[in-house]
Amino acid sequence: MSRAPKDIVLEPAVDYVLGFDVGGTRIKAGAVTQKGKLLGEMIIPTGADHGPEALVQSLLALAQSIEKKMGYAALAAGLGLPGAIQPDLGIVLLPGRLKGLEKFPIVPRLKKALGVPVMADNDARLAMIAEKEFGLARGKKWALTLTIGTGLGSGVMLDGKILRDPHLQFGTQASHMVIQAAGGRLCLTGARGTAEMLCSATALAQQVRDGLARGIPSILSERNPTSVDFAAVLEGVARRDRLCVDELAHWTTNLGWFLVSAVHAYAPEVVILAGGATHAAKRFLKPLRDHVNRHVFRWPVGEAVPIVVSRMKDHAGVLGAAAQAWLMA
Repeated sequence: MSRAPKDIVLEPAVDYVLGFDVGGTRIKAGAVTQKGKLLGEMIIPTGADHGPEALVQSLLALAQSIEKKMGYAALAAGLGLPGAIQPDLGIVLLPGRLKGLEKFPIVPRLKKALGVPVMADNDARLAMIAEKEFGLARGKKWALTLTIGTGLGSGVMLDGKILRDPHLQFGTQASHMVIQAAGGRLCLTGARGTAEMLCSATALAQQVRDGLARGIPSILSERNPTSVDFAAVLEGVARRDRLCVDELAHWTTNLGWFLVSAVHAYAPEVVILAGGATHAAKRFLKPLRDHVNRHVFRWPVGEAVPIVVSRMKDHAGVLGAAAQAWLMA
């Protein structure tokens, strides 16, 4: 009987599920073990303009690529999506960004194609679940997670529970709080001055684009305004560009006022920031903490609200989706 050479250790197969996080600009995916270890992670453009059928095909291609990397099939799959989500169907109410997905049966389609159990949930709620199971909310009972990226998402844990209401939206719609009622850009909700329109990574880029359109001098002035994104603004901040520095400070203050309201609404023991914008947290985290703790009404008086950056950053939604998938595996 043949034997493996002594210097080769044959690793046993590790059971895993698939986690998908569908955002406004990117799909993040990976294989996740029951202990929350992320393997074979992948990120591709969402291709939101190509419709639901194209999205299904992208998800199936990702699943195939990950399973090929792993060498064997997943036990189940979880899917994070924006909006109000029915777990066994998909999006039933969508505030923009992903056209054609409202009431599209994406979960049954994936379940049939993959041949394993599939569930869906709101992406920011899943980020909160990930923090509860594997991250900075372990051992906590009251927590708030914000995902700051193309949009602004929220997930809430109250007394150790991730609550779900009959309208499918509890804790996930904090970004629709109005924090500047006297003005601001029009939100998809029909309101002006919502946190979504003032505190997302997209909002900061838009503020700088507006400044460029008004002719305010900047090192970004020679760029095509449509190419000015969050990363470009932070590049300007690093080079001490006045417009970029000023707009980052204004954006940080808006985010601070939003967090003051969210802390008053949910009384978290910890606020966890996740999403693409947190890669630049060193540029805004200290003034954000200072603003919130200067204005929050909280007992004991003077006790700071911990505001921390997720260790998962880009993959909180993937890990949360996987945590839910493990319930079906």
